[in-house]
Amino acid sequence: MAGMTWDHTDNIALALYEKFPDLDPLTVRFTDLHKWITELEDFDDDPAASTEGKLEQIQMAWYEEWKDNQ
Repeated sequence: MAGMTWDHTDNIALALYEKFPDLDPLTVRFTDLHKWITELEDFDDDPAASTEGKLEQIQMAWYEEWKDNQ
């Protein structure tokens, strides 16, 4: 099975939620978010292929996951 790419927004968001369940995603800087995504075990994409828009989409999907579980 292929790993996650920047386009797997919901999968990345869920993985981040599972790794940091108590962290409000809206408090995370994009530099940290980028680092954490590229360090995910199943992430398999070019770190340089990220864009601010993709990071924002992932952050908001992570926030929705986090908010729904508070």
